[in-house]
Amino acid sequence: MNHIRTSRRSLMQAAGALVVGFHLAPRGTLAQGASSSPDATPEINAWVVIHPDDRVVLRMARTEMGQGTRTGLCQMIAEELHCDWSKISTEYVTPGQSLARNRAWGNFLTAGSQGIRQSQDYVRRGGAAARIMLVQAAAARWGVEPATCTAKDSVITHTPTGRTLRYGEVAAEAARLSPPTQVPLKEPGQWTLIGHSVPRLDTADKTTGKLIYGSDLKMPGMLVAVPKRSPVFGGKVQSFDAARVAGMPGVKHVLQVGDYGVAVVADTFWQAKTALDALPIQWDGGANARIQQSDIEARLDEGLNATEAFVGNSNGDARAAIAAAPRKIEAVYSYPFQNHAPMEPMNATVVWTPTRCDVWCPTQNGEAALVATAQAAGLPQTQCDVHRVDLGGGFGRRTTHDWLIDAVLIAKQVPGVPIKTMWTREEDMVQGRYHPVTKAKMTAGVDANGEITGLHMRISGQSILSFVFPNALQNGRDPVQFQGLNAGGAEGAIGYSFPNLLIDHAMRNTHVPPHFWRGVNHNQNAIYLECFLDEVAHATSQDPLALRRKLMANHPKHLAVLNAVAERIGWGSAPPAGVFRGIAQQMGFGSYVAAAAEVSVNAQGQLKIHRIVAATDCGVAVNPKQIEMQVEGSFVYGLSALLHGECTVKDGAIEQTNFDTYPVLRMEEMPKVETIVMPSGGFWGGVGEPTIMVAAPAVLNAIFAATGKRIRSVPLKDQDLRRA
Repeated sequence: MNHIRTSRRSLMQAAGALVVGFHLAPRGTLAQGASSSPDATPEINAWVVIHPDDRVVLRMARTEMGQGTRTGLCQMIAEELHCDWSKISTEYVTPGQSLARNRAWGNFLTAGSQGIRQSQDYVRRGGAAARIMLVQAAAARWGVEPATCTAKDSVITHTPTGRTLRYGEVAAEAARLSPPTQVPLKEPGQWTLIGHSVPRLDTADKTTGKLIYGSDLKMPGMLVAVPKRSPVFGGKVQSFDAARVAGMPGVKHVLQVGDYGVAVVADTFWQAKTALDALPIQWDGGANARIQQSDIEARLDEGLNATEAFVGNSNGDARAAIAAAPRKIEAVYSYPFQNHAPMEPMNATVVWTPTRCDVWCPTQNGEAALVATAQAAGLPQTQCDVHRVDLGGGFGRRTTHDWLIDAVLIAKQVPGVPIKTMWTREEDMVQGRYHPVTKAKMTAGVDANGEITGLHMRISGQSILSFVFPNALQNGRDPVQFQGLNAGGAEGAIGYSFPNLLIDHAMRNTHVPPHFWRGVNHNQNAIYLECFLDEVAHATSQDPLALRRKLMANHPKHLAVLNAVAERIGWGSAPPAGVFRGIAQQMGFGSYVAAAAEVSVNAQGQLKIHRIVAATDCGVAVNPKQIEMQVEGSFVYGLSALLHGECTVKDGAIEQTNFDTYPVLRMEEMPKVETIVMPSGGFWGGVGEPTIMVAAPAVLNAIFAATGKRIRSVPLKDQDLRRA
């Protein structure tokens, strides 16, 4: 975790290790191996280190937060490196190290299911280059041609004579070679690790408790700070009486944090929390303190019929087609604020001095964390660093760093002392960055044969980019709003063709800060479109699957995953008595996904989700078993939101303060999940986020089949599910 300052040559030759850098130059060239200039700084994105005892260390810029990125990246490097899988280990590089090397490791962001799919090419090339250099070193020692040598399981063999050398034995010599200019990669048919379900590398440490999360960190002389912000977003501290708690056990400091918060610093978390709970604080919530949930709902309702809106996707003239249609079908759907609610609350450990600031924290974006640290510390980035630890849940919450800024501002007032800032669960719940609240008005024109002649989807609600990255807006339009509804593209293309289509967004922002939440806008967009198509199918006496198939003739990959779940669930056959089915599909984060659900609803309106079949085409399936785990995990998250998740506003503040008022899915509520991994090849799609978005609409459509009731707003805890 120490800040590393070293030359390229000294780093490569340290301990006789081979260090291989992965370079993303404009032309895709690969810079690695020793340099003629000992002080040369390569453009490295990541690297592997091979020690004399054959240990292979993969240094990671991407963050592990339970999604399996660590293991997947290792599979790809080991695939091309031909190393002994049992000798693989990993370590994080810091953004400070990357900055010192001219941003050598590139993008540290781990979000949007990018960890593997946007690293795969240079990681594999780095492994292949390392293997080439190791083989060249062994061949040179033997005085033979490299073409006569092979590598497998960290052993190089001279085929004609059977002589062997281990990777560790030639690592130092390989490090002095010039890097290869041509680095061919294996064809998919040659893969022996990619595409195979190898065990995760972090399972043992998690099982034994060896793995350290941010909240576990301990340092000599460390104190613990517990902060509290104004409960109203945008509110300020009016006053607080530090003297009332200064003498309580363990209390060292009572500090103001910016103009919006207060913190107590003590020997232990419990001492700091107890004192903070007893601290008299007067807040000034300002105008936002008058905002109620009903005000937000009214603002969204107004947007549903507004004349001005940003167009996300259109073809033909949907308004005219709907007006001319003999029949019009219309429905309004809504989706609430949702909390990320990771099991590990926000935390960071900081040591600040006038000349340096070091942070240890769980973050999804090390580079953004470094920027936030430097700004709050009042120091150049070159005098700061962020040492990452694994995350106890992220889901998008830890891509923003309001909590880290607080931690640095607190530590800055106690210089030279390690300060671990820990949010309480309640603070974590009410100071979140929330899934945006939206509504959608769906309107379809239908001809005499039941065919859709025009579809208009009006979304009214928050824009994430307007809060997080306002510079990314396109003439005021938020392109992220239309995930899963775009005319094309790799990130979220609509899976249907309509003769006339209009999808637009009336931006209606609130004082509650929105943010990226696992699945992002796909979650509500999939519900709006997939449930409404179900409505159209039933209103026109068509089978929901048959209607979709007609509309998907030009979308074969969407159709393939839909057909897969339909076949597995037995769509054309009768389900068990009392059980009903629903289906949905979506495309996002580069992958095609579909789900079919079986549910029952008893006379008292109690829902039982018996089974969900899920299909995923992510192009290349690096670790199929891990994909199954991600599908199941995403369904836990998505079904929690469907059944229970809702954040509401009272007097400007979030009302839900813990898991008693914001429940998550319980064991007995979890359905059986059957995962179909069906990679079609040729592209690299995401896994962690895409599948979450189809569980909810599939279940909602099955509930209609079971009850005759169309549920257009969630969570289901607010709904009467008794048969209509």
